Amino acid sequence: MIKYKNKEQIKTIAEGGKLLAKIMDLVAKKVKPGVTTGELNDYAEKLIEAAGAEASFKNYQAAWAENSYPAALCVSVNDEVVHGIPLPQRKLRNSDIVGLDCGLKYSGLYTDMARTVAVGQISQQAKKLISVTREALAAGVKKVKPGGKLSDIAKAIQTVAERNNFSVVRQLCGHGVGFAAHEDPQIPNYWPSPGTRDLVLEVGMVLAIEPMINAGGSAVDTLDDGWTIVTADGALSAHFEHTVAVTADGHSILTK
Repeated sequence: MIKYKNKEQIKTIAEGGKLLAKIMDLVAKKVKPGVTTGELNDYAEKLIEAAGAEASFKNYQAAWAENSYPAALCVSVNDEVVHGIPLPQRKLRNSDIVGLDCGLKYSGLYTDMARTVAVGQISQQAKKLISVTREALAAGVKKVKPGGKLSDIAKAIQTVAERNNFSVVRQLCGHGVGFAAHEDPQIPNYWPSPGTRDLVLEVGMVLAIEPMINAGGSAVDTLDDGWTIVTADGALSAHFEHTVAVTADGHSILTK
């Protein structure tokens, strides 16, 4: 069931989203060869605490996972699509790409965002993948408006990915957000999406739109830690995400 937000609630979500965007900017600046994924998480946790907010991912229990997620920040490297667990001993290397995904609870309401950044000098393919995934997010967000449809978002994302000879991850999707870290509706990044009912977008919906795009095939696997999702063929993957509200005049990106 979709939970609609009023103007005051969206304003509060936007305040949290602004904090989250600043935190993500600072964490991204720390990304360089030799830094550990655990250090990035520790820094994110300190920034979240200093902001008077809570890390919505830490200790999150997904219905499909045996154990709760242990960190505030998902750090996914190279062929890791999402949910990479940060580790104190895992160092980033020159030519890596790293997906940073973080959720924030502020004044009782939630936001979610992600981006993929380069570690040192990266390949032309990696640069293109990051650029295309960012472009796909922008294309999806552009379709958010009253009277639009979920399928419009999905088709826009899929079109950008596939015209660049990349593939969209099909087992994962975006979602509603606001009163909880994950709410209805599910927002696929391709269409048609079996089992997903198309919905008309309405004022008051708040959506976490998040294309996950692979340089190779679309298939993914889950590692033994129960959380980290990787490309089945070992190809690179990139991930971008914004929290977006449907407004009377179109949309507002709440994690700017």
